[in-house]
Amino acid sequence: MRNIPQQLVERYEANGWWTRESMGQVLARGLAAAPDVRFRVFSTVRPWEGTVAEVETIARRLAAGLRARGVGPGDVVAFQLPNWMEAAVTFWAASFVGATMVPIAHFYGRKELGYILEVARPKAFITAKEFGALRFQPDLCAQVPIVGVVGQDFDDLLADEPLSGVAEVDPNSTALIAFTSGTTRNPKGVMHSHRSLWFETRQLSEHFPPDLGPQITSAPVGHFIGMLNALLVPVLDGTEINLLDVWDPKRVLALMIEHGVTVAGGVPYYLTSLLDHPDFTDEHLALMKYAGLGGSSVPAAVTSRLTDMGLIAYRAYGSTEHPSITGSDCTDPEDKRLYTDGCPLPGVEIRLSEDGEIFSRGPDLCLGYTDEELTAEAFDDEGWYRTGDIGHLDEDGYLTITDRTADLIIRGGENISAVEIEDVLLGMPAVAEAVVVAAPDPRLIEHAAAVVRLRAGAAVPSLDDVKAHLAESGLAKQKWPEELHIVDDFPRTPSGKVQKYRVRAELGGGDIATGKN
Repeated sequence: MRNIPQQLVERYEANGWWTRESMGQVLARGLAAAPDVRFRVFSTVRPWEGTVAEVETIARRLAAGLRARGVGPGDVVAFQLPNWMEAAVTFWAASFVGATMVPIAHFYGRKELGYILEVARPKAFITAKEFGALRFQPDLCAQVPIVGVVGQDFDDLLADEPLSGVAEVDPNSTALIAFTSGTTRNPKGVMHSHRSLWFETRQLSEHFPPDLGPQITSAPVGHFIGMLNALLVPVLDGTEINLLDVWDPKRVLALMIEHGVTVAGGVPYYLTSLLDHPDFTDEHLALMKYAGLGGSSVPAAVTSRLTDMGLIAYRAYGSTEHPSITGSDCTDPEDKRLYTDGCPLPGVEIRLSEDGEIFSRGPDLCLGYTDEELTAEAFDDEGWYRTGDIGHLDEDGYLTITDRTADLIIRGGENISAVEIEDVLLGMPAVAEAVVVAAPDPRLIEHAAAVVRLRAGAAVPSLDDVKAHLAESGLAKQKWPEELHIVDDFPRTPSGKVQKYRVRAELGGGDIATGKN
């Protein structure tokens, strides 16, 4: 866990950015204030409609069931669920008993799930019997004391009488561990306290335009931003919750007209996939007043296109570690909204090194990683977080991200570790050396491209061969490379290290070192 200087703690408390409330207390107060707000799940396999009060009752029944089985403050409750009602039930129930929550993206495969369960060591784990590629895997959960499977025995965990009140916990303790891919071979466990998570919820809420209208959340609740938008911000604001478990532009467009909901932001892919769909009409455009973009690179061509269509586009920058670093406001000058990533948000400080690397700190910065070595590498004793991104500030204090030092691919907002894929590729008998880099993608902004050097005499594998190998390894499908390039050798430094920046640059030209695509 990182060191938080006392002067920062005092500043955050004096400004009201940090309070003494736990997430259970925050949720209980918000749910009580607007019990009749609508809660809907748009799903072909598990639809649901009711009120937040009904969902809270089920959550409190689960909380009582968990408490009866010995779950309380200091314990971990993990869940791997799609955007279903049971995800909210589990998240809220864990908060009520004071447990540390671990949301897991529902599309994570066996490899990622096994690692997360090993690191987090949950006392309870809630998952789905099946959904898409997700299948309940009993052997992975053998060491978890309490397991509930939606579609099988989840209801057995619900007590007859709901839990009243919430557990008292230290607001400085870990409220949530969010696992995110990065430069490491395994997902990184990012720990947030009750204070940082509660501040981020308010920060995000206050940054939304007041006339945003009812939103539909399709970002997975197993991801940090999906969890915030689906399960926390609406409770704070007393607004309806609309969840979608599979992103399908055609269906989203139909739901917009039928239910008057809209999509007002996220990674660019969500918006552009709607605009590019043949079913998109002026009626849909009338529902889409705003476009808040972040979570991945935001090309100027996208913000310009949205503006030309009459939308108010604006950008933001952050990460799971530090969710809201900078942001532009919908009322900011157009050039700032469209072409910069905004200025530091309330409470947040940033500084740039001589080479432009961005360091940040603020009330929503995480506690560190579950891996102490990673924490020591990324945080210093003055509370600064090394983002791994490169940028520059203009004369008005607006930040623009220009590059990243991290060996990372951001596909449709999903962080993908290049190193993790490379390790698995090296398990193919034909592969002597493998490099994975980000390649441009017209829809998702980036996707993974595999560049490999083969062993002497080895048969040339196809992209399908690579995918079959990755599937066998248990690597989640969204991490699979969508391009394969065979080379005789790589561009290297004098010491022999592969120059990845040159590999990325040369991909578009068809030649990489002495090899051909």
